[in-house]
Amino acid sequence: MPTQADFSTSLQSRCVQSENRKMCSRIEHPAGGYKKIFETVEELAEPLPAVVTGVIPPWLKGSLLRLGPGLFEIGEEQFYHLFDGQAMFHKFDLKNGAVTYHRKFVRTDAYVRAMTENRIVITEFGTFAFPDPCKNIFSRFFSYFKGVEVTDNALVNVYPVGEDFYACTETNYITKVNPETLETISKVDLCNYVSINGVTAHPHIENDGTVYNIGNCFGKGCSIAYNLVKIPPTQKDKVDPLERMKVVVQFPCSDRFKPSYVHSFGMSENYFVLVETPVKINLLKFLSAWSIRGANYMDCFESNETMGTWFHIATKKTGEYQNIKFRTSAINVFHHINTYEEDGFLVVDLCTWKGFEFVYNYLYLANLKENWDEVKKNAMMAPQPEVRRYVLPLDVDRVEQGKNLICLPYTTATATMWADGTVWLEPEVLFSGPRQAFEFPQINYKKFSMKKYTYAYALGLNHFIPDRICKLNVKTKETWVWQEPDSYPSEPIFVATPNAVDEDDGVILTVVVTPGAGQRPAYFLILNAKDLTEVARAEVETIIPVTFHGMYKP
Repeated sequence: MPTQADFSTSLQSRCVQSENRKMCSRIEHPAGGYKKIFETVEELAEPLPAVVTGVIPPWLKGSLLRLGPGLFEIGEEQFYHLFDGQAMFHKFDLKNGAVTYHRKFVRTDAYVRAMTENRIVITEFGTFAFPDPCKNIFSRFFSYFKGVEVTDNALVNVYPVGEDFYACTETNYITKVNPETLETISKVDLCNYVSINGVTAHPHIENDGTVYNIGNCFGKGCSIAYNLVKIPPTQKDKVDPLERMKVVVQFPCSDRFKPSYVHSFGMSENYFVLVETPVKINLLKFLSAWSIRGANYMDCFESNETMGTWFHIATKKTGEYQNIKFRTSAINVFHHINTYEEDGFLVVDLCTWKGFEFVYNYLYLANLKENWDEVKKNAMMAPQPEVRRYVLPLDVDRVEQGKNLICLPYTTATATMWADGTVWLEPEVLFSGPRQAFEFPQINYKKFSMKKYTYAYALGLNHFIPDRICKLNVKTKETWVWQEPDSYPSEPIFVATPNAVDEDDGVILTVVVTPGAGQRPAYFLILNAKDLTEVARAEVETIIPVTFHGMYKP
């Protein structure tokens, strides 16, 4: 039986290298062109026409919608973290082989009040908003005791709910937007509908329009838990689906007052999967520090160096929590790739970062805007990224201690029962390269979400700098890469060819920034999803700042 010492040793993540290194970037960036994607831009009064090279597939008629920061300073005050800049809504429209580009700032309270007062008014992820310097000392002092004013800066993602579209961050606020005009419609507080302190920017959306999401809440005995919520599709009565939002599962938290940071979650046909990492939010520190001495969100994160990582599962139809102690070594998890069931097992594919240190510590703008040698030096101190597959047995009754419970023939992932009832998980590494991340993953979601699949696409991060588009065969570990010098793409979006049979029959859409001299500074890129060869590009005469997530709207 493993001892506590063995357990502590196991918590130190294994260093396993993939044999296939093709997905690693071989390009250096000494000119530092990546700095341009972290600079403020102006919104556009009207859409810009793009210059198209190649032939856009005639069936591709729709819009690529993207969210990200577009304003990195206000007056003389700088935003410090990558997730602080004010939200900008981007759209590439495709119609009859022509392309236009448009963008506008999302008119959140954070943005409107900042522009009105010409200063940062609401505290963001890594930037504290100081009291108004024009007020007297007593007003400034008492402003510290007004409670936590949560940001509504919706810079992370956009997704549909019923017939509406919402821009979001990770707080309890989402913002209704018009995907045609990019106008901001209204601010919505999810606390008005369910008990939840915020939700992720990565909901799961079924083909009928049902939306699932997760966030932390106060559970039994005033302890922290995680509520998984369901928003049904629009019904015949046309009532706002948010009015029918409800909690379907409540997951327990490993620490009564310190929820883990949850950026996404897994969902299969019959199960929900919550990966609880050792990156914790200290709520007591959050409340006291914020109100008394001033702090930002990043100040309230801490790492539990001994808990490792916990996997929680619950049944989708009944909402029953499965009290199985799935444990593994310490990792950061931001993005799930896919989750599916096979022969009594849950297969959970993740983009991970090894260890308990919070990766967001390395995403301050000052670090990202360093010269290339300094960027690489800083990244060498950060957790190592890996694509991992974990396999969870759904039936753990009457099993032998020390025996691998996994019998799927195509994976080396293991699950071992310990004497105390813990099921220890060891992953199969699908990709690993030194300081090379496979992140912002996408699949053929409409047809293969929650199903056994073959292909995943991602943005390749080279020491945190996005410089390539990657494709991974999760069965063979074969990889494909699109990359050009001094080019900085965004998250790839898969769009299937109409009536496609093959899983990868379609195109990849991404936005590329090329700040070098003698070329247009940005373009919309269409790649063949089978081999990542270029199909077409549409160039525009403007820099486009970094975007995080988005969607294709037919």
